[in-house]
Amino acid sequence: MNYQRIILIVMDSVGVGALPDAARFGDAGANTIANLARATGGVFLPVLGSFGYGNLTAIAGVPPVASPAAAVLRMAEISAGKDTMTGHWEIMGLKTSIPFQTFTDHGFPPELVRELERETGRKVVGNKAASGTDILVELGPHQMKTGDLIVYTSADSVLQIAAHEDVIPLEELYHICHIARTLTLRPEWKVGRVIARPYRGNPKDGFRRTPNRHDYALSPFAPTVLDRLADARYDVISVGKIRDIFNGSGITAHHGIVSNHDGMEKTVAAIDSGFTGLLFTNLVDFDALYGHRRDPLGYKLALEEFDRDLGLLLPHLKDTDLLMITADHGNDPTHPGTDHTREYVPLFLYAEGLRGGVLPDSETFADIAATVAANFGVPLPDYGTSLLPLLG
Repeated sequence: MNYQRIILIVMDSVGVGALPDAARFGDAGANTIANLARATGGVFLPVLGSFGYGNLTAIAGVPPVASPAAAVLRMAEISAGKDTMTGHWEIMGLKTSIPFQTFTDHGFPPELVRELERETGRKVVGNKAASGTDILVELGPHQMKTGDLIVYTSADSVLQIAAHEDVIPLEELYHICHIARTLTLRPEWKVGRVIARPYRGNPKDGFRRTPNRHDYALSPFAPTVLDRLADARYDVISVGKIRDIFNGSGITAHHGIVSNHDGMEKTVAAIDSGFTGLLFTNLVDFDALYGHRRDPLGYKLALEEFDRDLGLLLPHLKDTDLLMITADHGNDPTHPGTDHTREYVPLFLYAEGLRGGVLPDSETFADIAATVAANFGVPLPDYGTSLLPLLG
């Protein structure tokens, strides 16, 4: 059966066990869902549990079920890396052979910092890997006095620039980020994204990031299934940071979000609005708020909130809809450090009349791209195999 609509939700960073090559990345023993569940005394996920989540790995509080309501499997990653762009691009059919550069250990090279200062006329402070909220506590007061640029990175291939909106106006911050994007196109400094991180507040009452974030991403190095769908005049609707990850390529409509819960509400609203094609949602709080900050309890509560929201979403599906839920990498909150972890990711496929059960492991995230392409009759990606024949 072919579906009129596919709803694809990425639970950002919710991995399901170390890949065979995880030790090469320092990630032996990582298992995001299993380890956070064990560390917190178990997690309550009745909807995902009924889909067969506990059939993929041992999850405290989520036992395996005899008859999963969804088709469920684990997917391996063939790309070199474990970052957001690599994972999402593979989900849409691309294999990244050379991983994106990160500058987590030592910050950005002095030569890049000097060029950024020269081009912008402002000094740089920070220049290290840091939490986006912690660095505001540390350097927000300094920036309010000096107007310096707060530059920092993370485990992803990103250069982030934080600026108080009353100190550096948005238009200037965006111009500065354009300069940084141009500089970081050089091979030796190339990063996947430059991110403007505006904020407000003061040292007494605290600082808060505003919704005026803007990402300046690399475009995918080749057409993805998103482009094929748009070329065939299907709707390709993004919710969350999907548009940023693909630099707008292949996206026909976009909805920004402020939280996982908001993302699920926007997803339901898009389902109810009517479309034909792909609705593609990313829920980043799992990764940004809990994985990188090594907060198993916060991660658990976010998953339980998602499961409740998922239960509210299901009645909005039509019998011609296919729901797919996956992840883009791991970020085990019990693992040393603050980096992503090289893991399998789950894939749940749910629809009216679809045969549930546990399917064999997939060799690549691109099986999602191949399934979407085959469903809508657009050119297949170079990687991946459609799962439609296995769905009954």
